[in-house]
This record gives sequence, structure tokens and C-alpha cells, in this order.
Amino acid sequence: MVRFKNRYVVFTIKPHNDSDDKQAAWKNTHVSNAIKLKVQQLYGDVGVAAIKDGFDAKYCNVQTKIAIIRLRHGPHKYALHAIPLINDVGGRLVKTEILYIGATLKHCFLFIRKHQEKKLEQLWSKLPTETEKKRMETFLMTLTPAMKDFK
Repeated sequence: MVRFKNRYVVFTIKPHNDSDDKQAAWKNTHVSNAIKLKVQQLYGDVGVAAIKDGFDAKYCNVQTKIAIIRLRHGPHKYALHAIPLINDVGGRLVKTEILYIGATLKHCFLFIRKHQEKKLEQLWSKLPTETEKKRMETFLMTLTPAMKDFK
């Protein structure tokens, strides 16, 4: 039996306008549709057919603005070229940035945890009181149900 290798891509989805206070309301389907649309624009039907098998948006956190997708090894390069060019997810203007490419979902979640810890350390220096620091820590380091298995 043949084993198919997968690649997991961790990337951020930030609103284009930082002053926008509305909470982003995108879901996994919004993220996957945006990637497929951009691959369609760049590579046509060949690109979409290549990534279609094994493609799945595994994780999308609205608070931290981080998403994870799964792709087959090989055609994942189509999506890697398309993700930084995405500017519309769920009808909102966004900026996307690839953070990490991994072979397992566990390593992606471990990377996300380290990434959030670094972000928390940067924000702590700007917060004046301990209560605000504690509130920011619970906001950034609270694990979603999908991540609880990967402590």
C-alpha cells in the first residue's frame, strides 16, 4: 500500500485595515474557498485539480488569526505560491503570511504555541498592569479544542 505524504501550512490571516474593530467571521470553508480561487486564478484548472485531492482546511482560529491547511506533498507548491497573494477571505480584505510548513499536525500546533508565546512576551512589555497582562495571557494562550491533545 502506498503512503501519501501530506504538508501542513500554518499562516496568518490579518485584516487589511488594522483599525477595523469588527471580529472576523471567516470559517474553514471561507479559507479553503479563497485558496482554491487564488490557485484557479494563477494556475487554472490544472492547479485546482492538483490540490483538490487531500486538500483540507484543518484549523482556523478567529482570535489569533491563524489557520492551518493540509495538502498533498508535491502539489502543495501551488498553494504555497497562492497563499501570500490572497487578499479576500469571506468577503473581507486581508493580508496573509505563511509562518510554517510542517509534515505533521502536531508539529504545527507546537509551532503555533511557541509563536503565541513570543507574541505574548512582546505584548507584555507594553501592558502597564498585572491584570491586563493576565488577561492577555489567557486570550493568547487559551487552547482551542483541536489543540488540547497536543500539549
